[in-house]
Amino acid sequence: MTDSLTVRDNRTGQEYDVPILDGTVRAGDIGKIKADDDQPGLAVYDPGFVNTASCRSSVTYIDGEKGILEYRGYPIEQLAEKSSFLEVAYLLINGTLPTKDEYDAWAHEITYHTFVHENVKTFMQGFRYDAHPMGMLMASVGALSTFYPDARNIGDADIRHLQIVRMIAKMPTLGAWAFRHAQGKPYVYPDNELGYTANFLSMLFKMSEQKFEADERLVKALDVLFILHADHEQNCSTNAVRSVGSSQVDPYSAVAAGVAALYGPLHGGANEAVLRMLRRIGSMENIPAFIEGVKNGNERLMGFGHRVYKNYDPRATIIKKACDDVFEVTGVNPLLKIAKELEKIALEDDYFVSRKLYPNVDFYSGLIYEAFQFPPEMFTVLFAIGRTPGWLAQWLELVQDKEQKIARPKQIYTGDRTLEFVPASERWK
Repeated sequence: MTDSLTVRDNRTGQEYDVPILDGTVRAGDIGKIKADDDQPGLAVYDPGFVNTASCRSSVTYIDGEKGILEYRGYPIEQLAEKSSFLEVAYLLINGTLPTKDEYDAWAHEITYHTFVHENVKTFMQGFRYDAHPMGMLMASVGALSTFYPDARNIGDADIRHLQIVRMIAKMPTLGAWAFRHAQGKPYVYPDNELGYTANFLSMLFKMSEQKFEADERLVKALDVLFILHADHEQNCSTNAVRSVGSSQVDPYSAVAAGVAALYGPLHGGANEAVLRMLRRIGSMENIPAFIEGVKNGNERLMGFGHRVYKNYDPRATIIKKACDDVFEVTGVNPLLKIAKELEKIALEDDYFVSRKLYPNVDFYSGLIYEAFQFPPEMFTVLFAIGRTPGWLAQWLELVQDKEQKIARPKQIYTGDRTLEFVPASERWK
């Protein structure tokens, strides 16, 4: 067999031929390698799944070395320029681009389901005045499972479709209400005459006016940001959705797990860290000292480098262009100058180039969100709204994949063994 790995076990002298398929070997084949029949087979120790594939997926393709990101085979650059978030959501869920009739029906379904039950509103109003919007979103998404008990019938394709539509439709409503709650403002109901992103902006910022009309450049920029965040392969939150979903729970509970994972600062909070860094630098003249601090290990360059991308993050290029469009409307964020100078240095200085520290999607996104007047705690909520179609596409793939089983990784036990228990009456004498 040519596509195989020959493994020699030096403990026994035995050789094994392990088949290679799609650049991987099956963990079960490695498990057949054992010192003797009484011992368990070999397992692979891989903290953080750095080099372990947990599924087969046709949703998103990434080539980190070449800086390529594709949804269902379509380059992210083309989708950001020529598509809309709702069309991209359809593509991710269904695997193909919609016809006009399919898109119209899809957009109508999403628009129809933007309203939430009044009890959800009561539930959200019960949070403290200073509750974090991401905590509110996580709880309210999970709570939706109690409003739609039929969602647990995940084997029914029609029921699955309805929950997917509901979740994509209601996420902006829940996110906007979490935003208004933190500001002590009344919740704004959806406006079904507006498009998906325009409606979200209306629910966020409408005050006493009859109708809120956002600048089209802002609508387009936010739509592009949603597209860029729509999916990103098997990242922490997607892995959480798949892991929890593998128990065959309803999709609301699985997506709530994704929101929880995104809540963590290592996943969803990077753009907030970029803003803190830019503010700490403060002015152009402080940049050389900061760069020197990074090289000496005293400072961290936030928004540069990526676990997957070893080249320029393709999303960062698109966001940089969106920055210009947004600042045309809102005025230029004074931090932009510092950001551009940092990027220029990182792309030219051998220290950063040799370490492949290129700007990632978080480097510019925080500047855009701040221009919209979002507080930092809302950044991950926006991320979650954009990521929802990707989570659902991955969940849908999971529940239809006959190879998938309930997630149950192995462990390497490092504790004590066969201790003798001494009753408390003797221990406490």
